[in-house]
Amino acid sequence: MTLNYLDVAIKLAIGLLSLILVINISGKNNLAPTSASDQIQNYVLGGIIGGVIYSPAISILQYCIILLIWTVLVLSLKWLKTNSSLVKQVVDGKPIVLIKRGVLDVEACRSAGLSASDVALKLRGQGIFKIKDVKRAVLEQNGQLIVVQAGEENPKYPLVTDGVIQQDILDSMDKSESWLLDKLEEAGYTDVSQIFIAEYSNGQLDVVSYD
Repeated sequence: MTLNYLDVAIKLAIGLLSLILVINISGKNNLAPTSASDQIQNYVLGGIIGGVIYSPAISILQYCIILLIWTVLVLSLKWLKTNSSLVKQVVDGKPIVLIKRGVLDVEACRSAGLSASDVALKLRGQGIFKIKDVKRAVLEQNGQLIVVQAGEENPKYPLVTDGVIQQDILDSMDKSESWLLDKLEEAGYTDVSQIFIAEYSNGQLDVVSYD
């Protein structure tokens, strides 16, 4: 089998252009995955480009159609995740609270696929050696562990994201949903679904709406 280097170069160029197009349209500035779906998309793209460019049986036109289908699927999934909190939760999952007020949730660790040594390693990586020193530890969708130590000033709390109240964060603050709704009403917001993000920091509620 003779390799046509011109076809390979054209396919590589088309793959590069399609990747740049998807990054620009989807609003990302790099390929660093922030969720499981992002990671899968990177794997699929690598498989498409790597498996097709060296195959003379697949024409450039067929290759373009494959990339077009992939692009449509990626952008459709992104649109669904942006406009449906249920789809986003199903596809990407949600942050998991591993430690709350110095108490480790063993079942949460198991559901996240973390062993005791994994949790200890993540904590040591942030200079923490005792679970009781942790006020709150949350495992994000990208695998990053966000830790707030006891006595430490809390970071901004996202009480509402994408029009959905984050009940677990309210619980960690010892606040109720009615308290949040009152705060939002004071700020002039009566419909939670119209709020893009609402953060609580230093006794202040900062709200960004879709409008």
